[in-house]
Amino acid sequence: MNNDRWTAADRLFDAALERKPHERAAFLCEACAGDEELQRAVESLLENARDAGRFLDTPALELIAERHAGGRGAPLARGSRVGSFEIESAIGAGGMGEVYRARDTRLNRAVALKVLPELFAADTDRLARFEREAQVLASFNHPNIAAIHGIEEGPAEAGHRIRALVLELVDGPTLSERIARGPMPLDEALPIARQIADALEAAHEHGIVHRDLKPANIKLRPDGAVKVLDFGLAKALEPAKGGPTISSSPTMMASMPGMLLGTPAYMAPEQARGTPVDKRADIWAFGVVFYEMLTGRRAFDGEDVSSILAAVLQSEPRWDGVPPNLRRVLESCLEKDPRNRLRDIGDAWRLVDDAPRAAASSLRPTRMGWMAAAALAGVAAIALWAPWREAPIYVAPLPLRLDVDLGSDVSLEPLVGPDSMVIGIK
Repeated sequence: MNNDRWTAADRLFDAALERKPHERAAFLCEACAGDEELQRAVESLLENARDAGRFLDTPALELIAERHAGGRGAPLARGSRVGSFEIESAIGAGGMGEVYRARDTRLNRAVALKVLPELFAADTDRLARFEREAQVLASFNHPNIAAIHGIEEGPAEAGHRIRALVLELVDGPTLSERIARGPMPLDEALPIARQIADALEAAHEHGIVHRDLKPANIKLRPDGAVKVLDFGLAKALEPAKGGPTISSSPTMMASMPGMLLGTPAYMAPEQARGTPVDKRADIWAFGVVFYEMLTGRRAFDGEDVSSILAAVLQSEPRWDGVPPNLRRVLESCLEKDPRNRLRDIGDAWRLVDDAPRAAASSLRPTRMGWMAAAALAGVAAIALWAPWREAPIYVAPLPLRLDVDLGSDVSLEPLVGPDSMVIGIK
């Protein structure tokens, strides 16, 4: 193998280390795409590392951080400071960094502090891209997008200077936590989906693509408002071509051309192939999230990353559990060829708006027929009863008028006289 091939093998070796041990074989099979020589070279590197000891039992995030930045650093303790922000508690961690609840000591408000992994903070080029992306995100406000307040830099007790993104603190569960309780009824799912679509539309109008939309990145506030988190951060943290990376499952970051960026179960097919994406990737992810809300299960699932990506590229979702009038919406979002997919998230929501009207229209003939039958039955009863009443057989020819309200666009007007009966339907 020449130097370029060994460089590719080394990058794949790094990427394999980022994955759990039981996922590495499937990952290599997918990433090498039939290149047996390359796959054997990477497997040899992994075997040597296995002989050396601990990597199989060490979390991938820690290994990569140690390899590239001399250690990840200890979590920030309660009471420690990052600039003017005082840490109160940890909220979570992922490939985008660790998140803390913090107090803004200047403005006396609670915020979310997303601390970038040390590898990112030490990469000058990547940090510059991150700051530019953060400026774009901060340039517009939307009620369904968690706001960015700024970027903070400062020393920490962990022993290294850190960079943190200051974000709006959003209380409430994630959509992922809500879906874990089971499928959502339409009257709950539709308002949430509408707000997600509104957030995507606003971002797309500003040229921002989320690229990692998933239920875990969507918060549900107690007042019913929906907030989409981490807009544009996937792009901001993407390394330069050929640069090293850091990752935390299930989000995978790109480490070389053709590698993956995003969360496999919510990736559009073009994203799963490692090709450039646009807003249509978000429309795909919206369809996957909406499907999961309605059914309580993932549209594309599998035992490992490889099988999930295979499902994304080749399989169709099960449609049982999806209301028939919304299936067209989801199918339009989940077209595997982006050229056939909806071009704008607003189009998806127009289909949602049209679905109830279409359903009502399809039921109208049945309703009309039932109402007409009821009216006819009533008139027939009157006609049958008339000859047997004790009153004189012949009465003055006064018509009997029966009005039945069938709605604003339909009317039924039976007219009964001594010699005839006329039913008028308008």
